[in-house]
Amino acid sequence: MSLERVKNYLKKFGKDKDVLEVNESTATVELAAAALNTEEARIAKSLSFYNGDSAMIIVTAGDAKIDNKKFKERFGFKARMLTPEDAVKFTGHAVGGVCPFALPDNVIVYLDNSMKRFETMFPACGTDNSAIRLTLDELEKISEAEGWIDVCKNWK
Repeated sequence: MSLERVKNYLKKFGKDKDVLEVNESTATVELAAAALNTEEARIAKSLSFYNGDSAMIIVTAGDAKIDNKKFKERFGFKARMLTPEDAVKFTGHAVGGVCPFALPDNVIVYLDNSMKRFETMFPACGTDNSAIRLTLDELEKISEAEGWIDVCKNWK
């Protein structure tokens, strides 16, 4: 199960007990914000894209959208989101629970600057009814992100 894998992964950072499991769905930004009683922008969306024969995760603020021009300038190819089947295949997490934790080694994680206006964010934890509150420093460390990038629009 994805949630147990994520909790086990978070254990090495002392964060496994901080996972929030709720009765409501957190599968979309809107649902997650309502279930976690926070603003939509503070939901950390983990968007999964094809990256050659692997995948990449770009974590963005809940109110941000991928800017295709910025994406192509940054990576040199067009943004193509994983299908639901490929999300599970490449990340181990189903759509609605995709997160930047407990990923295969070949999946690269990037953090988008759209989150930098907040002290804490709420990424999913592998299921459509889980999340964790992390500072940006914790999110960067625990996700083992390659770094911060600017590939979003509509959030400033």
